Amino acid sequence: MTRRIVHKAIDGLIDRLMSERSSEEKDAVRAAEASSSMLRREVLSGKLASLRNRTDRARQRAKTLGMLFKSIASAAVGTVTLMMLLGEFDINLGPLLAGAGILGLGIGFGSQSLVRDLLSGIFMLIENQYGVGDYIDVGEANGTVESLGLRTTRLRDKYGTLWHIPNGEIRRVGNMTQSFSKIPMEIDVAYDTDLDLAMETMKTVADGVWNEQLEEATIVEEPVISGIQNFGADAITIRLSVKTEPGEQWSTARVLRKRLKEAFDEAGIEIPFPQRTVWFRSEADQKPAVKKTGPGFQTGPRSGGGGGGDDDGE
Repeated sequence: MTRRIVHKAIDGLIDRLMSERSSEEKDAVRAAEASSSMLRREVLSGKLASLRNRTDRARQRAKTLGMLFKSIASAAVGTVTLMMLLGEFDINLGPLLAGAGILGLGIGFGSQSLVRDLLSGIFMLIENQYGVGDYIDVGEANGTVESLGLRTTRLRDKYGTLWHIPNGEIRRVGNMTQSFSKIPMEIDVAYDTDLDLAMETMKTVADGVWNEQLEEATIVEEPVISGIQNFGADAITIRLSVKTEPGEQWSTARVLRKRLKEAFDEAGIEIPFPQRTVWFRSEADQKPAVKKTGPGFQTGPRSGGGGGGDDDGE
């Protein structure tokens, strides 16, 4: 009975936290539907998608933490109940506790990897290192997190492969979709390019995408032209820095590349690329073979004996 009450209390706490998230999502939906401006509706729709992503992440994290707390509560209640029952029957607990300690020590040695996985999963959840929907790099694999448990993390990479990774094997985590994402876009231009014109064109294109607030390109801050990044062998590199919603850096970069290419073509700005020149030569252009005549050379068919040259070359 006590265990059931504790479990219900934990479920109630999680449901209350999730209901607050759901109310925020409903408010965003109503605001998007009530908006008369198409641009404002698109902006709110983008924010709604981001809010839903964060809500799914929080729901998965709360669900996993709830399972952890339930397990701890069940173990605690069971231990206290067992101790009380043994005390009622006047059973000496000293030898039992000693035996339980030895047994626990043996189990601990035999399941070190399992314990390590569980402890790593607990700290990952508490520290909120990543959640469902995040794109992470864990060294051996990278992809989108599909589930995060106490023992394993499941990733789906860009080829569709599902990776099951024990939490204890994860030594480092690179989260590419937490809080925000950035695009350090570097564009090469020819050495004879008007650099002020090139940087102004890049800024105009990036600002246009930022102001439009496209669904597939959600820029959250004003783009910045960092300036000349490098003098290469055959090009000058200009860097454009763009800050986007979490996970939107790849689609935003694709939109920017397309628009930058169109704007550069219109402005007459050249993007250098390797070129190869191929020469074709016809047989008529070939130099004719030189026919040598005179002593020691024979231009006609050879006769059987004597003549201009010996058969043995002497």
